[in-house]
Amino acid sequence: MPDHTLGPGRQAAAGTRDVVTLIRAKRDGERPLADDEIRWLLRAYLGKEVSDEQMAALLMAIYFNGLDSRELRAWTGEMIASGDRLDLSALADPAQEARPTVDKHSTGGVGDKVSLILAPLVASCGAVVPMLSGRGLGHTGGTLDKLESIPGFRTDLGAPEMVAALRQAGAVIAAAGPGLAPADRELYRLRDVTGTVESIPLIASSIMSKKIAEGTSALVLDVKTGTGAFMADASRAIELATVMVALGEEHGVRTRALVTRMDTPLGRAVGNALEVEEAVAALRGEGPADLMELTLALARQMLDLAGLPDADPAEAISSGRAYQAWQAMVRAQGGDPDAPLPRAEVVSTALPAPADGYLTRLDALSIGIAGWRLGAGRARKEDAVDPAAGVRLLAKPGDYVRKGEHIAELHGDERVHSGYVLEALAGAVTVGTEPPAERGVIVEQVGYR
Repeated sequence: MPDHTLGPGRQAAAGTRDVVTLIRAKRDGERPLADDEIRWLLRAYLGKEVSDEQMAALLMAIYFNGLDSRELRAWTGEMIASGDRLDLSALADPAQEARPTVDKHSTGGVGDKVSLILAPLVASCGAVVPMLSGRGLGHTGGTLDKLESIPGFRTDLGAPEMVAALRQAGAVIAAAGPGLAPADRELYRLRDVTGTVESIPLIASSIMSKKIAEGTSALVLDVKTGTGAFMADASRAIELATVMVALGEEHGVRTRALVTRMDTPLGRAVGNALEVEEAVAALRGEGPADLMELTLALARQMLDLAGLPDADPAEAISSGRAYQAWQAMVRAQGGDPDAPLPRAEVVSTALPAPADGYLTRLDALSIGIAGWRLGAGRARKEDAVDPAAGVRLLAKPGDYVRKGEHIAELHGDERVHSGYVLEALAGAVTVGTEPPAERGVIVEQVGYR
């Protein structure tokens, strides 16, 4: 671990250690911060020499004036160096050829259960998938929350347990431990309450510091864009993807990105246990078309980066290997893949079609907020989630509907009948006389050579 104890009389190797001067330099756009200044700043912040108020002021200056590529590289590198790096060398078996490691990260969306499918799918094709994931906040679901709806499933694995699970199943999906990029945890806490979350360099350094620290050799990013995404504007999503790919490559991780649509929920299930159920169906080859399209596209890119371009993820599903890998992963993390999933106390239909015609729009944000209000999500990190709560979609854009036909099914408790939930769905659909133009889920590819 680095020394976080710079005292009042010690100077950084170069540049200034006066935080107010650094704030002014970024605020006024006078000059970029030097590498040594960034190193001192983040270490001093973790060491409590720089206050939350001072760091908040600097984050706001970065929000407005950004970081150039050199500053961002140094900032991310220091965030990685603030904690541990997961060592996956223990996976190597001297008697066998080493299996390549590869991971995937999504910026989050509504109904995005792709990680649950991808980890065992790619593992069944010959790679090792060490996937560190997070919890949901607001209208976007969290991978860990979904998995914890499986009886017995553990996401809080220590490094030795992760390595053991990877040896056993080839894939693991777990929470990042407290020793991994602790600077990011402290900075995110501050960004969350100071309105500086949406800064592209701060988002990129936050995501990539954790992914690089987890020790994988290759990474595929799924950057969402659309009404249900963190980055609603496609040009900003492409910019974020480009910045993150560059950071990965600069830190020795082979990285690519797909920018994908999130105007409509992915698949037909939104909510923790509901999404696990749909992910299992997808692993058996019975998933919705949009979910399968994206999953297979990401799997092919992961396998290509891992040096397994001839592996066929579609065949791994049809042969049953992917589902077997899912069962192995769940068991390796203490879960029972055959146990019944939680079921909602109350199920009620909602969202009547306003007219006869083709469903041309189904707003991801509206559906996500409804699921959140039903209990599938949380407003604060400390909040509990209802594993059975959520929304099941009975129609998707392109389907023909009749006036009054219900488009959604609400799962939860007595809240399924509340105006607080139903008002989230107001205006969520558009029906037209012609079917919508067919669009693939992929908007842009970044980092392909």
